[in-house]
Amino acid sequence: MSDSRTVTLLGSTGSIGTQAVDVIERNPGRFRVVGLTAGGGQPDLFARQVATLRPEVVGLAHGDPVDLLDRIAAELARGGDHTAYRPQVHVGPEANETVATDRVDVCLNGITGAIGLAPTLAALRAGSVLALANKESLIVGGPLVKAAAVPGQIVPVDSEHSAIAQCLRGGRADEVRRLVLTASGGPFRGMPRAALHAVTPEQALAHPNFAMGRVVTTNSATLVNKGLEVIEAHLLFDLPFERIAVVVHPQQQIHSMVEFHDGSTIAQVGPPRMLVPIALGLSWPQRLPDVDVPTDWAVPQRWDFLPLDDEAFPAVALARRAGAAGGTAPAVYNAANEVCVDAFHERAIRFTDIVDTVARVLDRHTEGTAEQVCRAGTATGAGTGTAAGAGSDSPPLDVARVLRADAWARDEARSVLGLDRVREGTVT
Repeated sequence: MSDSRTVTLLGSTGSIGTQAVDVIERNPGRFRVVGLTAGGGQPDLFARQVATLRPEVVGLAHGDPVDLLDRIAAELARGGDHTAYRPQVHVGPEANETVATDRVDVCLNGITGAIGLAPTLAALRAGSVLALANKESLIVGGPLVKAAAVPGQIVPVDSEHSAIAQCLRGGRADEVRRLVLTASGGPFRGMPRAALHAVTPEQALAHPNFAMGRVVTTNSATLVNKGLEVIEAHLLFDLPFERIAVVVHPQQQIHSMVEFHDGSTIAQVGPPRMLVPIALGLSWPQRLPDVDVPTDWAVPQRWDFLPLDDEAFPAVALARRAGAAGGTAPAVYNAANEVCVDAFHERAIRFTDIVDTVARVLDRHTEGTAEQVCRAGTATGAGTGTAAGAGSDSPPLDVARVLRADAWARDEARSVLGLDRVREGTVT
C-alpha cells in the first residue's frame, strides 16, 4: 500500500463509521480523511470526529452548520488546540452525495438504507474506490451501480462478501462451483413460525453475536438481511442465484465460503466482528496489521452448520424471487421491508407481518399494473444515469424509476398494513 490514502467516510457516526474511524486512528500515517458525513443525530460525536480527523469537507443530512462549527471549535479548545481550522460544511439531504463527489483514493459508504444510492453513484463517477457497506444501494440500483463502476472499483465491506472476495483469491472465477453465505440464524433460530408471532421488538434486537442498529439487527432476526446479501452476492460476483447457497452457522466464525469445482472449499474465518472487513475496505488488496484478535485454535470450540428453515424464515426465498425478477423488484423488496421494520418497532404489527407484508407488496408489484406504470415516463431528471433493466422489453433503469418504485412500495406497504392512505397519484 502507498504511504497514505485519502479517504471519505459516509455515515461516520454509525456502527460501520465509528469502527472505520477506530481503524484509521490506529494506523497513523496510512490514511488522510478528506471528507466526513453523518446523519446529524449524534452531533457531539460527529464534532469530536471532525476535530480529531480534520477533514477538508463535512456533511450533515440534518442539522445546523453554525451549531456544528461551534461544537467543533469547542472540541478543539477542550484539547488545547486554538488553530483556525474550519472545514467546508454541507447540510441537507444531498450532503452525502455532494461530499462523495470529490475524488479520493477510497470512499467508504457506511450509510444505512436506500438513501445510500446517490452517494454510491457519486463516488463511482468521481473515480474513487468504493468500499461498500451500504448494501441497499447495490440492491435497489444494481444495474446502475454496475454500469457506473469499472472492474475492481467496488470493494465489499459486508463481512460475508468481504469473506468471499478473500476466498476468491485462492482460485480463478471459472473454477468456482458456488458461493456459500453463512447466517447466524438470529435470536429466533430454531423457533417454528407459530412461535414467532408473539416475539417483541426487544427480543428481535437481542442478537446473540452483535448489535448493528435497529434496521440491520431486525433484518438479521427476520433473515431479510441474508436475503439482501444473496442479491448482493449475485450482483458483485456475477453468479446465478442457484449457485449461491445459504447455511446457518450460529457461531459466525466462518463468514462465508467459496466451493470450487474440484470439490475443495475455502472459508474465511475470524471473530464475529466487522473490523477486518472495514480495514480491508480501506486498504484493499493489502492487509493492515493487528486489526483484530485471531481465532485461538488451542481453545476447544464447537461450530454448527444447519439448513435454512424457509418455512419459518421465508425472507431469503422471497429475496431470490425479487432478485431474479430484477428491474425495480429488489427496490420494492427493500423499501417495503423498511416500512415494516418501523411499524414493528412501533408495535403496530407482529414480527411475522414484516416478511408477509413484503411478500404481498412484491406480489402486487409483479402482477403487472404497478410495473407497467413504473415503466412509463422514466426519462426524468438530468444526469441520473441509465443501465439495462430486467427483461428485453424493459426500459433502461434510472434513478428516477428506482425512486418511484421505492416510494410506491412504501405507500403500498402502509396501505396493506392499514397504517395510512396511499398518497394520491403515487406510482412506481
